[in-house]
Amino acid sequence: MNSVFMNELDKFVVVFIDDIPVYSKNEKEHEEHLRIVLSRLREHKLYAKFSKCAFWLKEVAFLGHILSAKGVVVDPKQGGRCAELEATTTVTEIRSFLGLAGYYRRFIKDFSKIAKPMTALTQKNAKFAWSPKCEEAFGMLKKLLTSAPVLAQPDITKPFDVYCDASGSGLGCVRCKKEE
Repeated sequence: MNSVFMNELDKFVVVFIDDIPVYSKNEKEHEEHLRIVLSRLREHKLYAKFSKCAFWLKEVAFLGHILSAKGVVVDPKQGGRCAELEATTTVTEIRSFLGLAGYYRRFIKDFSKIAKPMTALTQKNAKFAWSPKCEEAFGMLKKLLTSAPVLAQPDITKPFDVYCDASGSGLGCVRCKKEE
């Protein structure tokens, strides 16, 4: 699917296995984008089952997120699962919770710092003792997962600054944009 939509990827198409979300700035543009996507499928003799298709949606659930014109937010059905959890009692439950919460870490500022008391319990040979700090971290993560901010797509028509650094053991890069 990636090769079929190579020219459209990240411009107005995202592909994940057999899901093909198409996004646009306005209805006229969306009509053209849909025409291109459906034509590309036809060219490659690929077929979409009409009963599984949804067109002209204002928002869509995709991979644990809600995508809309406002940006990207945690799907409440997914993040909400965290809110329903009770204090964990085993290392396995902590790992499971941190795994689920970690998927949404980009929505939570200082995720690692907040989760540190719980993460410490998952270390090899660590004594399991659910402390008030663990309870506080657990509550904070639950709260943040159910009230995550909206992540807006960047305006690619405006300039970005890219900062890079490398060493013998790693490589890092940050793309920055000035807010106006």
